[in-house]
Amino acid sequence: MGMNIKKGDTVVVLSGKDKGKQGKVNAVIPGEGKVVVEGVNMVTCHTKPRRQGEEGGIVRREAALYASKVQLVCPKCGKATRVGNKRVQKTVSGKEKMVGVRVCKKCGAEEI
Repeated sequence: MGMNIKKGDTVVVLSGKDKGKQGKVNAVIPGEGKVVVEGVNMVTCHTKPRRQGEEGGIVRREAALYASKVQLVCPKCGKATRVGNKRVQKTVSGKEKMVGVRVCKKCGAEEI
């Protein structure tokens, strides 16, 4: 399963209780096809103190959600967009190489 979303990308949620919310991707779990987005899909976890002096209690944190429920926001045009891939000639460490880049389907911006 190919994932078009990387850590650090800004995404918008398409469905569910947090529909319409935007956030930064904190983690990507490609094996499960899931992402963890900052401030989205908050759950309460009952934590037990593990070390001496550590406090337990109820902690709110982000849970993973399916990558198909989020869509990448293009940094150039600011719209939620599908992601295309393109091969581009680039200079990498003094040599010309063909490199794959992500492309915005709405405005055509490269390296999103």
